[in-house]
Order: sequence, then structure tokens, then C-alpha cells
Amino acid sequence: MLDEVERWLSRRSWAAADRTMNQLLAAKARRGTSVSVVLPALDEETTVGDIVTVIRRELMESVPLVDELVVIDSGSRDRTGEVAAAAGARVVHRDTILPRIPAVPGKGEVLWRSLMVTSGDIVCFVDADLRDFSAEFVSGIVGPLLTDGEVQFVKAMYDRPLGGEPGQGGRVTELVARPLLNLHWPQLAGFVQPLGGEYAARRSLLERLPFPVGYGVELGLLVDALHTVGLDALAQVDVGSRKHRHQDGQALGRMAAAIYRTAQLRLSRGHLVRPSLTQFERGETGFEPRTYSVDTEERPPMREIGEYAARRAA
Repeated sequence: MLDEVERWLSRRSWAAADRTMNQLLAAKARRGTSVSVVLPALDEETTVGDIVTVIRRELMESVPLVDELVVIDSGSRDRTGEVAAAAGARVVHRDTILPRIPAVPGKGEVLWRSLMVTSGDIVCFVDADLRDFSAEFVSGIVGPLLTDGEVQFVKAMYDRPLGGEPGQGGRVTELVARPLLNLHWPQLAGFVQPLGGEYAARRSLLERLPFPVGYGVELGLLVDALHTVGLDALAQVDVGSRKHRHQDGQALGRMAAAIYRTAQLRLSRGHLVRPSLTQFERGETGFEPRTYSVDTEERPPMREIGEYAARRAA
């Protein structure tokens, strides 16, 4: 590990308990900072309501830490939107945001569009499939942004149990993302959960970054944030343990391909591999190939979008 990263770990890694709620509220009031929380959701009716309930009860009604709570429904076929609205979130359908630009499937697409329908100075993203959700997933990662004006981007770190075994989740992180980061962006080697879906950043940074439309969004934003504001503006906070629905092996393969493609685009625009992935499933006559396209599209920095600039000016 680079000496620079070891120093960064001692300066920019915290636990959620390192900042009390009173400290966060005082810093928020002193700086006049507003906070938006965004949940990207696709068919998450079993978990999204509980997450919204916890955030509203503990961070909006008990204390005024969160100013805005928005669920972006990216085309759910279940009752995700209805459940989220009943729990107290503002629900916006992906396709109603920036209709001039047709939406494409993908998590990064939803996160990018969320900037258009939120207003907070700090934007906090939280996955909608978390179980046993704690409000510290939000308060922990927005904390450094409220109390330290030099911090621009904060990732959550946590244990990821799998099948009852601690530390066995995050398979794509360990097999794909961590090797890529250590080899090509060693300054980011100190991030415990580089692909985690819980992170917060200043709007002024997010609106300057391109957003990969699919699974590569977390790696893309982290790498681009490093190049835009530098390592010392990045941080991470320990929020405990993260429990969620785990993907099967084939879905993880498609996720890994998208993440590799995102890294490749940032390493060399001139020499790109064929953007598809073939996997195999056993059928009636043996193993059958299934070929999937790999997400390659990226959305431009939001500040380059005319509607966004007009909305901010108003």
C-alpha cells in the first residue's frame, strides 16, 4: 500500500459514532447545508418501506438532519412506488425525469437523473434492498460532509455477511474491483467497500461527473472523483453491517463485466474489448450459451444538461 494511502486511512476513515447527532445538526445549521437522500428502486416492495420509515422517523421527524427523501422508481412491476409513498417518501418515476432524453435500464441512469429532481447541497444514495436498516447508513456518511468543508465524497464501509458467514459478501469487489483499483488506481486501495451502494457527495461535485448508466456507476464515480478533487477530499465511514438480497453467480458475472468495461474506458479510450459477455446455462441438450450486452453508455456531467442549468438558475 502506498504511504499516501496509509496516511489517508488514518485521516479520512471514521466510524459513524465519531460524530454525535448534536454535532451534525450544529454543523448543518452553521453552514446552512441541505441534505437529500435518494433510493434507486426496482421491484423492492419488501424492503423499501422499512428503509423510508426509518429515515423519516429518525432523521426527519425526530431530528432535522434530512431535508428531502426521494425514491426513484426505475420501472418496478411490483408495489415499490406505492409502498414507498405510503411510508413517506416522494416517489418519482425514472421516465418522467428529463423526458427529452429517453431512459435506458440501469442503476447509474437512475442516480444521474435523481440530480434533476432533488435540491440538497449534499446528496446521499442508499440502495433500496437493505434489510435491518440503520439510520447510521445516512447520518454516518453525511457526517464528514457536514463537519469538514474539505471532504467532497464519502463511502460507507461495513461487513457483508453471506449465508451467515461474516465477510463473505462482496464477491465482485474482491474478485474484480479491488484488483483493478490496486493495479491501476492504487490511491484508492484503502477503500473497504469501493462498490458499495451507500455513499454521499456534494452536489457541486456530482454535477461535474459523468455517470455510467449501469453497474459500473460506483467504480466510475469513485475513480472520477479521485481525478477531480484528489484523494484527501474522499473519505469512508464504518456503519456496521450490511444485509441485502444477494445476486446469483450469473448476475454477478454481468456486473463484473460492466465494472471491467467502466474501468477500461477510464484507462484507454482507444483500445476497447468487445462489449458483450457470454455465459452458459444447462438446458435440455447440454450447456447453452447466453450472450448479454455490457453497459457501455455514460451520461454526461449533469451541469452540461440545459434543463438542469435552468432549474438551478431558477
